[in-house]
Amino acid sequence: MDHVIERLAGVRPGSPLAAALAERAQIMALSQASHDAVLIPRAPGGLSHGERAALAVRMARALADEALAAHYQGLLSQAGETPELTRVAAGQAGPFAPRLGAIVRHADMLTLAPREATRGDIETLTAAGVAEADVVRLAELAAFVNYQARVIAGLRLLGGTA
Repeated sequence: MDHVIERLAGVRPGSPLAAALAERAQIMALSQASHDAVLIPRAPGGLSHGERAALAVRMARALADEALAAHYQGLLSQAGETPELTRVAAGQAGPFAPRLGAIVRHADMLTLAPREATRGDIETLTAAGVAEADVVRLAELAAFVNYQARVIAGLRLLGGTA
């Protein structure tokens, strides 16, 4: 199975790192399943596949992982890129429709300064028309992209490809 984390970390088949990851195959499989569930769920709710991909590109770039950003850019292309989503992915500050602007600001905060998140930030999202279930979906997306970027960075260091 093709695991995004292993591919983007540059894990070479037959390497000691590949052998170590084979011992943890369930973790890699669960990480890939999480990727699919968070980025391309069957029922995306109020966060479209395109919005999810554009936000993931933005987060990956903020985390300085261009390979991960390119992966998500591919998902954005498949989902159907719009001019507004292109600006989101490019890291622009806007202008965005009010709902999307609130989502982008929240995603940026969760990526760059998660400790600053407060109940007020969630209230700002809901006031902008983001359903509570989509607030959860957004938090899941941010958590997963940040997790994925950190695991990839660690594996690159272990594999000597950083």
